Amino acid sequence: MVDPFNRRTYLKGVAGGVTSIGIANSVSAQNAESKSMEETSEASSSKTVEPSPYTPVVEQAAVTGGATAENLFRTGVEVEYKEGSEAAVVTDADRAAQATAIDTLKRAYPDAPIVGEEKVGEATKKVPSSGLAFTVDPIDGSYNYTRGNSLWCTSVAAIEDAEAVAAATAVPERDDIYTGSPAGVQRNSDPVSVSDRTDPTGFMVAPTYWWGMDSRDQFATATSEVVRRFNDLRRYGSTQLALAAVAAGETEAAITNLDDLNPWDTIAGAALVEWAGGTVTDLQGNDWCHDSHGLVASNSGAHEEVIEATQQIEAAAE
Repeated sequence: MVDPFNRRTYLKGVAGGVTSIGIANSVSAQNAESKSMEETSEASSSKTVEPSPYTPVVEQAAVTGGATAENLFRTGVEVEYKEGSEAAVVTDADRAAQATAIDTLKRAYPDAPIVGEEKVGEATKKVPSSGLAFTVDPIDGSYNYTRGNSLWCTSVAAIEDAEAVAAATAVPERDDIYTGSPAGVQRNSDPVSVSDRTDPTGFMVAPTYWWGMDSRDQFATATSEVVRRFNDLRRYGSTQLALAAVAAGETEAAITNLDDLNPWDTIAGAALVEWAGGTVTDLQGNDWCHDSHGLVASNSGAHEEVIEATQQIEAAAE
């Protein structure tokens, strides 16, 4: 069971003993979802959403994967660059964390496909169009990780028929875990929601993903649009962490105009934002899905202006 008050001890202890973890007994997320559901039903008795049965296992997978990565953090792991990239890095920590997360998932759902970032544990890169599957991002914010920067996380989502039904993002170095399903979102088992700000001049906005060295005009436009329209800019260096921050009301929006976004980088966090009361669309304001062009996630307070700012980034690419 994930104890929200002793998470550091838990994280440090589980990486070498995944086989002893009782997934069926991991009820913290279910209890929190039930609490969130009760609060929601008090506000609107006409709508009842049951907690997801997959929340405990995605929580466990995110925590155990994150624990494996944390045990290797700042230990001088060798850094490799992925083919054709100047910023996409991978280490043995990424591979080990993904293997641990997959092991946790497979113990509960041995037949479910895994969509994962690394070529580990029979992971595929394509989201199945039907049935149950899981996405795993072992270290989102790998560049931060390799620099000793603590802004990185492990994210896992359960999807049915290509739609997210449960998600968890563990942030080991901050002792935080964000979990959610359509019943609600929690940070460390406490219900959270997007912020209630509606004045964009009070927004904190996170341009996310990385614009390559041949796309500096887009990067410059992203920063210019944010500082001109909104209160402040945040660059987490981790898309999943930026999206979790929007879901918890820590920041108001996370944006990118880029195409071909990886499902393991986005599905869990985008779902958390929506379940926390926010809005997630593509560049044209259409409902977002894992193969959409761009991603615009906000607290809904001034979503149209957030879209306009992201469209200006896209215009810089033309």
